[in-house]
Amino acid sequence: MRILIARLNHETNSFSPVVTNLQSFNPHYDEDAAKFANGSNTALGAFYAYALAKKAEIIVPLAATANPSGPVEDEAFERLAAAITDGVAKGCDLILLDLHGAMVTRSFDDGEGELLRRVRAVAPSTPLGVALDLHGNITQDILDNCDCIVGFKTYPHIDMYATGEHVTRIIDKMLDDGLQPKQAFNHPPMLAATLRMNTNEDCAMTDVINLAKEIEKRDGVHAVSVFGGFPIADLKETGLSVVVVADSDALAETVAAEVAQVAWQRRDEFLYTEAPLAISVKQAERERQKHSSGYVLMLDHGDNCMSGGTCDNMDVLQAAIQAGLKNIVAGPFSDPAVVDELFKAGAGAKATIMLGNKIAANDFIAPQAPLEITGTVTALSDGDYIVSGPIYTGQLCHMGRAVAFKTDEATILITEFPHEPWDLGVFNCANIDPLQGDYLILKSRMYCRPVFEPQALAVVECASGGVTSSNYQLFSFKKLARPIYPLDNEGVWQ
Repeated sequence: MRILIARLNHETNSFSPVVTNLQSFNPHYDEDAAKFANGSNTALGAFYAYALAKKAEIIVPLAATANPSGPVEDEAFERLAAAITDGVAKGCDLILLDLHGAMVTRSFDDGEGELLRRVRAVAPSTPLGVALDLHGNITQDILDNCDCIVGFKTYPHIDMYATGEHVTRIIDKMLDDGLQPKQAFNHPPMLAATLRMNTNEDCAMTDVINLAKEIEKRDGVHAVSVFGGFPIADLKETGLSVVVVADSDALAETVAAEVAQVAWQRRDEFLYTEAPLAISVKQAERERQKHSSGYVLMLDHGDNCMSGGTCDNMDVLQAAIQAGLKNIVAGPFSDPAVVDELFKAGAGAKATIMLGNKIAANDFIAPQAPLEITGTVTALSDGDYIVSGPIYTGQLCHMGRAVAFKTDEATILITEFPHEPWDLGVFNCANIDPLQGDYLILKSRMYCRPVFEPQALAVVECASGGVTSSNYQLFSFKKLARPIYPLDNEGVWQ
């Protein structure tokens, strides 16, 4: 038996100025891809383990992941898609793909739908299972070109491997029991705020996903996936949707409608209203003053790398400094010019730098002037570390060169590349202990929470003027199907 497995993963922010080229994906091919897959805490890793258990010949043509950023360049998409389709064309008995569900390219609004269409053209009858991110924007083309879809049920995502295993359980029923699964999806016209999808909280998203889990226990239902969607990927189908894999079309459609209706009835609970930044900073100060030690976690969700942020916006740090906050740890801020300047200055050097606010996005708020600050270079690093936390455990990460820069108010991590602060290693590799400050400002929305939230005195969400803002009125959607709640009057949905 020949099993082909592959990973092509990108969450596209249509408004992000961060370029997504082939290098962004750090692609692994063939033998290197197989090494990446083996033991990976991802759906791809689960697929690899399944193929091993089947004693199959394993083909891994591609393992490629890029951080969320702007639309994927055509050259990159064509090269990566061809790696998969060329592998399929050589012949296989089963295809398992670890995708995202919100990839937009320069030429294709629905990157996954286009990829799956090409795979199906090469292998029209080969069983094909797909694992998708909870933030996928689901389209009919995605459903029409695979046999079964299962999405993550956690955010922050800690069930990536489990999702891959769920896909393989359905595939086993196809291979061993002759199951011919049917799929349906339901897409109520609503944009769910990403900050209302935290499945560690008692909220509507958690309740709807728990409902999905209960329904999966019914006879004939094999998977129920609630996709919150990625709201700032501008395509017609953007938004919350429900996908069901079941024994029959009628059962799949009925269940999808049932779950979608519950989400629609609670649509107000999927809204997020930003507080003015000055109020959030004052709240952080009040929370810190209640305690003799410890740190308040301040999340700059408007410039979140894992939603396509530039990590270049200085609004939150500037507001904190102007409010008189001290003993701040902040970062990582991406500014390759400043990193180069400070590497040339050397460790121990004192310098005045113009940090951040240098990258503008089309059709979006212009950044303020760079933040002028004076401090000392306390450490220089290659920016490499191995993840020890629960997300991407064991993976080697690279932020480009990194600098620790200490001012009177803050210790600031500055990197060449945008990077999500999902692990202590982000700071530790530059000799910064992020847990010793009074305030920890992270450019993150959710992925940092499993590591940094449990020890925090409080978590304060801070709005900045970055391209991952939770205020969707700031975005100039051009392709999104309208009307849609809450951008328009809610109207009536059947």
